[in-house]
Amino acid sequence: MTMKLYAIDRYGGAVQVTRKEPTMPLPPLENLSDAQQRGARCVWCAAPLGTDLGVDLGEQRVTPATGAAYAWFPRECVDALACSGRRAAR
Repeated sequence: MTMKLYAIDRYGGAVQVTRKEPTMPLPPLENLSDAQQRGARCVWCAAPLGTDLGVDLGEQRVTPATGAAYAWFPRECVDALACSGRRAAR
């Protein structure tokens, strides 16, 4: 399911944000960089994502065996075909 959301950018303008539920299981956190966990890079291919160049996969909550629970914020590339090509090349 894809939802269209709107946020306010740093200049006070409205920015359309795309958000959807992940279509396949997300990779394990231990395999992801900090940038992938916070949404600065694609969760699948690790390509850099600008402010409006990624698809938000929603807040994900993690409860480790020890320590406090925390949230992470994965995003993916808008172009799924290019993303899968980059992922295959890794």
